[in-house]
Amino acid sequence: MIEITSTPIILVAILGTVGMILPIIGIAKKEKGSNSFYATIAFGALIASIGYVIYETVTDQLPPSALFSKDVLSNDSFSSLFAIAMLIVSIITTAGSFNFMKNHSHHAVYYSLILLSTIGMVLVAYSTDLVMLFVAWELMSIPTYVLAGFLKKNPSSNEAALKYFLFGALSSAIIIYGISLVYGITGSTNIGEVMAGLQQMDPSLMPLALLAAGMFIAGFGFKMGLVPFHMWLPDTYEGAPPTITALLAAGTKKAGFAAALRVIIMGTIALNVDWTLALGVIAVMTMTVGNIAAIMQKNISRMLAYSSIGHAGYILIGLAVAPFTVLGIQGSLFHVLNHAVMKGAAFIAIAGIVATLGITNIDKLRGLGRKMPVISIGLVISLLALAGVPPTSGFWSKLILFGAALDSGLPSWAPWLAIAGVLNSALSLAYYGWIIRKMYFEGETEKRIAEPKAIIGVMVFSIIFLVAIGVYPEPIIEFTRNAVPVLGFIASK
Repeated sequence: MIEITSTPIILVAILGTVGMILPIIGIAKKEKGSNSFYATIAFGALIASIGYVIYETVTDQLPPSALFSKDVLSNDSFSSLFAIAMLIVSIITTAGSFNFMKNHSHHAVYYSLILLSTIGMVLVAYSTDLVMLFVAWELMSIPTYVLAGFLKKNPSSNEAALKYFLFGALSSAIIIYGISLVYGITGSTNIGEVMAGLQQMDPSLMPLALLAAGMFIAGFGFKMGLVPFHMWLPDTYEGAPPTITALLAAGTKKAGFAAALRVIIMGTIALNVDWTLALGVIAVMTMTVGNIAAIMQKNISRMLAYSSIGHAGYILIGLAVAPFTVLGIQGSLFHVLNHAVMKGAAFIAIAGIVATLGITNIDKLRGLGRKMPVISIGLVISLLALAGVPPTSGFWSKLILFGAALDSGLPSWAPWLAIAGVLNSALSLAYYGWIIRKMYFEGETEKRIAEPKAIIGVMVFSIIFLVAIGVYPEPIIEFTRNAVPVLGFIASK
């Protein structure tokens, strides 16, 4: 008999109930309800959800490992970390939409889609069955296809949605093909049973097993924005509403890593395949392509899109060195949580700038530090954290990642990952510094204007989080350390 832990069910109940009720309320009110009415309801549901996860994480002794669980959904520190990260992103997105959506219609549907996509993201983190993982993946993805094109009168938004849908459908097809191969080989879709089946399979089936593993990496690689699966990402992030770009860049990418971590571990243990060098090469390619392309962008959303690709490369460093040191996965998990706040806050700051001034070109950001001081300082802190400048939380997660690559006993190529990471972080300061210079050292005659209050709230939260964790990172470091043994194969390292 299959048992399902109560935590994801409670989250689905909270978010799903509110997500289904909002459109009904919208129909009953004939879309006459104010944007803030629907936003407040969605915001409350998300706060209740993250409050429950944090309460359970703090008070309960979560199981040390769920990788071999027979359940469809299972709760552990690994799942809780990703759930918290993705719920933070959804909260930031909803808060930023208080002001951004004022001049747009269909508010009830908009917030309903955010909640439904959040359910999918959370279930991806808790899934220990490949079919459940795919169902959650689609529940996460399908609402975001609609949200990316929500500004249907904007050709760029329509283009963004179309590209996102086509590449998303392709990645889903690749993933389901991988699942079908695994099921054909092992007769099961439970990750624990699949691992046992792959270890006992006939050696003649190894090529099919490797093909399945490759399908998983390629399918999840699209969502993570890894090179060479990143082609859709800059255009989609530029054309989608900036609040939804925050959800995509800081939320759904994390779900991709949550899924990929389980599958990569599954392949590493069950197939006994050493693909760490391949992951290292992809990591270097991803961070280098992302940062070099970002320097050449004039649109700030597009620049941050390429920056997001670069950060996927940093996170991948941890996966590449994971079989050799515990610090690898710990650094990746820490950076996942940091990136959720850093990138989410940056895109919400852009949403506030767009809603107030209607600009996205970097050259037009002159004097923004005087026009919108709170949003500007929030954006600056986010950018500095993305670059890994102390005393921000981004410094610590990068330090752990690069330190893991330098850890003694690693293969000879691993230190080069740290060198590439440091050089790319220095390179990122060029385009982050360009934005800061435009905001604070140009346009000296600009006068202050009213800033959206909800955006200010997001900025205050992000500044406190990024600086507080930068000054005292121990609680998050301990949290990520507890999550590492869930991945099993490095628990004894």
